Amino acid sequence: MNPHALSAELSAPAASAPQWELHQIVDELRAVRERWRDGLASNQECGARQFPSRQHLRELVGALCAALFPMRLGPLDLQQESEDFFVGHTLDTTLTGLHEQVRRELAYQARQHGLPQAVSAEQQALAIVQRFARALPGIRAWLDTDVAAAFHGDPAAHSVDEVLLCYPGILAIIHYRLAHALHALGAPLVARIIAEVAHSQTGIDIHPGAVIGASFFIDHGTGVVIGETAIIGERVRIYQAVTLGAKRFPAGADGVLKKGLARHPIVEDDVVIYAGATILGRVTIGQGSVIGGNVWLTRSIAPGSHVTQAHNQQEAPEPVSASPPTLRTPC
Repeated sequence: MNPHALSAELSAPAASAPQWELHQIVDELRAVRERWRDGLASNQECGARQFPSRQHLRELVGALCAALFPMRLGPLDLQQESEDFFVGHTLDTTLTGLHEQVRRELAYQARQHGLPQAVSAEQQALAIVQRFARALPGIRAWLDTDVAAAFHGDPAAHSVDEVLLCYPGILAIIHYRLAHALHALGAPLVARIIAEVAHSQTGIDIHPGAVIGASFFIDHGTGVVIGETAIIGERVRIYQAVTLGAKRFPAGADGVLKKGLARHPIVEDDVVIYAGATILGRVTIGQGSVIGGNVWLTRSIAPGSHVTQAHNQQEAPEPVSASPPTLRTPC
């Protein structure tokens, strides 16, 4: 560039700043916030942001994944002889950060609901995270069954390393098992944020309140939805776009939806649910049943049933003495 031209450009008067009417916009936004807070009776904020942080929890769960599977999800230069040091250092830092996020949730809940605090939020959070930390070896053992189920259940899987590094279903299940433990221990908001981090990354939506047994396999996974009160047994396999949802949402006399009701399916052991199936309501899918692709199901079915969409019918289960039916490969 010609140096004389550059000099002339730098010495030219600056263009006038755009007029955004920021003072008016800021004032109007404040008025909207105040109306919203007044309407929710939540104008009790202490002047600083006190909610758990989605960004921090995303980072903390990434670190927990690395601590659970250090040689596969940990740093690239990690050597096996320093594995324990890495796990210990990572957990020390991560659990300290998690304690702060849980403390924020408990303090927020106490303010929102006017709850008395016989024990401080910090002490309660410490107890929750200590119990969570002690549960981590058991969570890792459960995850090993999930990884094995994916490896043995998918002919395209060539190694458990591939499953851990590539399968969105496994990523979602890792997040779910961590979130479920925190949900059960009394940190449901932190747990829900962790679940939504996985949802945004994988397209798989598992509520942390759901109860899921060992050896759970989600193949492909995009569009899977598992509701809060769903119960899933062991060795269950589901495919993409499966919904285990609620059929209806009862409301109280005031018109507000009732919370916490058991409204999602129970799926017993060894069930296979193929792509696009939708199962709604507190129904039971009997052990060993097969639900075909695109089936819409709102009733319970007996163990060993085979429900198909093409004929809109339920085949009777085979007699106990007969050999089990061969499962068809989904299209």
